[in-house]
Amino acid sequence: MTMYVSTGWAARAFDEIARLMEKHREELIELDSRAGDGDLGISMYEGFAAVAQQAAKNDSDDLGQMLRMASKTLNRAAPSSLGTIFSMGLLGAAGSIRGKTMSEVAELAQACRAGVNAIEQRTGAKPGEKTVLDALLPGVLALEEFEGEDLVGALEAASTAAWENARATKGMLAVHGRAGRNPEKSRGEVDGGAVVAALLFEGAMLASRGCAN
Repeated sequence: MTMYVSTGWAARAFDEIARLMEKHREELIELDSRAGDGDLGISMYEGFAAVAQQAAKNDSDDLGQMLRMASKTLNRAAPSSLGTIFSMGLLGAAGSIRGKTMSEVAELAQACRAGVNAIEQRTGAKPGEKTVLDALLPGVLALEEFEGEDLVGALEAASTAAWENARATKGMLAVHGRAGRNPEKSRGEVDGGAVVAALLFEGAMLASRGCAN
């Protein structure tokens, strides 16, 4: 089934993401409390809930403009390191898709790649360092490698890849942040940021399934 990304779809995706952040809030708090200050679940829920509310009021058909506003909203509503990182990603994606009102799978993949590139450039982080990139990048690669224009299928593949790799961070050593100060202590723990990244792809997938029904 061919589907297109639009601002209406993006609004539904942000709503699904906010719901997932609420559902997994306690899990994210627990993960973060082992390596950080334990506010991850709260900041991500509040941040994406604010983005979903803003997106529901969006009156523009410009995808890039919508993502730019989402970046600003998330940065304001989730004033944390991870909130800033995802804001960077949204802003990078916004620049790639600016002026478009509808996009296919390949263009969505390009926008997501631009978002990942922005995060890498601004943070200096690389895959394998137990960060959001360890789930984001595999999800983007799955989108890029997907054949065809079935948005639901593409996002199912991206969500699966993101979750598999988020769980794989359990065997990695942290390099950045508080956890990076004591890398060995981070071994055996799933990275909370990678879980959030996987939830982003899952939310986008759920929104697409809803559109197809």
